[in-house]
Amino acid sequence: MEPDEHTSALEREGAALASAAGRRGLSAPVPACPGWQVRDLLRHIGYVHRWAATYVGQARQEMIDEPPESEILQGGPADAELLGWFRDGLGELVGTLRSADPGLTCWTFFAAPSPLAFWARRQAHETAIHRADAEGAPGDAGTPPGPSPVTPFPAAFAADGVDELLTGFAPRARFRAGADHGGSRLRLLVQAADTGDAWLTEIGARVTAQRCGEPAQAAAAECVLAGPASDLYLALWNRQPMADPVTVTGDAAVLALWRDRIRVTW
Repeated sequence: MEPDEHTSALEREGAALASAAGRRGLSAPVPACPGWQVRDLLRHIGYVHRWAATYVGQARQEMIDEPPESEILQGGPADAELLGWFRDGLGELVGTLRSADPGLTCWTFFAAPSPLAFWARRQAHETAIHRADAEGAPGDAGTPPGPSPVTPFPAAFAADGVDELLTGFAPRARFRAGADHGGSRLRLLVQAADTGDAWLTEIGARVTAQRCGEPAQAAAAECVLAGPASDLYLALWNRQPMADPVTVTGDAAVLALWRDRIRVTW
């Protein structure tokens, strides 16, 4: 996907997040982010959008000192203005990305074809996963009970999100901590049935992954995770169980190791 496609996806997913937040209510809990309510979700992603727009809009070359998450969740406007504040930040980020010079140089935190490609892609997927979080929130006292089904993602976008998670996001140093599994490296093959994409992931003291097209590579995996790209995307981000229509064959301990290594709950 190109930066303009990611920017359009960001705009779409942000609008859907705001709509879901309005339906579910600001005090509704967010099961995927323990301890958070929908208002916290809006404050978090509203801050992230403004943070990202600063790097792109100001061509910042170094990482900006960030406040702790607890401070971010105490910030933002009062409830009555919160949805409008979120939409304003989304619009600012979308506009900044669309007007940015394709040759822009600025700070990023993992490899990408260009800084603009990095920020457009990262913000599209950050927002998409949190859209799913908002849709999955049970209603507060003023809304109907029970979570609404999460709207499936377009297959190509979801496969792109799996690729970003496996090859860019998961290998980062901050996600390498976890229990000692005797130095073992277990291989997980992820197959998107509807797009034909596949990735061979090795999980040990750190996570590495590569796109996989060779049968010999596939045969080397101790565990295979297969299903529609949208379901894989949500499952690998720990947003839904590894259950139908996702299938697991081989050693289930590999998935336990994945969950031990990748603990994304925000």
